[in-house]
Amino acid sequence: MEKQDLNLDTERNNLVQFIWQQRKPIIIISAFAFVASVIVSFLITPLYLSTAIVFPAASSNVSFSEQRNVKAAAMDFGEEDQAEQLVQILQSSRIRDKIIKKFDLYKHYEISDDDANKHYKLNQSYNGNFTFTRTRFGSIQIDVLDKDPKLAAKMANEIVDLIDTVKNEMIRERTIPAFEVNKRKLAQLESQKDFILFQLDSLNNLGVVSNDIRSNLFQALVDADNATEKTELKDRIAINTKLGSLYDALEHTRNELIIKIEEFRVSYEQAESDANAQFNHKFVVEKAVVADKKEKPKRMIIVLIATIGGFIFAVFFLLIKQRIQELKLKA
Repeated sequence: MEKQDLNLDTERNNLVQFIWQQRKPIIIISAFAFVASVIVSFLITPLYLSTAIVFPAASSNVSFSEQRNVKAAAMDFGEEDQAEQLVQILQSSRIRDKIIKKFDLYKHYEISDDDANKHYKLNQSYNGNFTFTRTRFGSIQIDVLDKDPKLAAKMANEIVDLIDTVKNEMIRERTIPAFEVNKRKLAQLESQKDFILFQLDSLNNLGVVSNDIRSNLFQALVDADNATEKTELKDRIAINTKLGSLYDALEHTRNELIIKIEEFRVSYEQAESDANAQFNHKFVVEKAVVADKKEKPKRMIIVLIATIGGFIFAVFFLLIKQRIQELKLKA
């Protein structure tokens, strides 16, 4: 153990001695790395960061049901599932394409229309400058980097506004067809009811009456005072005897249809609300503001890493060079 410690101390002393002996080239290389990193850091275009924070909403619709789900109330914040869904929407091409079009990012990122890889380059620039992350508090953080601080804030806030637009578009893709089906079904039920009412009106015009009134016709016949009235009542009794059962069936069907239509109207109104309403799907915790200080590059870090890297490179380069010379002498 003592021998190993002794060897380690010897190697350490030899390395320190070697660095001291080669201090001039090491200093020159390190200084060159320092100067080069300073120049490069000032050539890098500074980027400014704007951040917006939103919470997903728990509810995306208005319920017409009497049994209201407390967790789906419009005033509640969304949970983990809603947050993950919102991140997916923010990362989708629906939002990306709208941002690219509105702010003309091909031109802003100086990507030529003739470039064969323009879509790839644009996506790389977009993904590098736009990030969407879920925080440990369940909120969504929207970060936008850009060389123009005002534009970065505008794009971040535009993304916040697009959340509702895009999600409502996605919802309508499903709810509008469902509403059209409900609309056709309600029109069909209403048409059936109108046809039955037309048949009942036609029977009424023939003298057919409901079962309650029909039972009184015989008593009216007994109480009739003259032959004309009796003849008229006999004709009404005859037509009611012939068509009364049809009238009762139509009346029963009409009553069932009215109940069915009233029950179905709740579903229709729910579908209509889902298809036409513009819902708010987020709570805005913090809007993006114009940054007054650049986010990147961190010039001090770049210079420090480059200088340390230059120093380490110089030491290893000189060690390898010395070892090669030693091997040549032995050969």
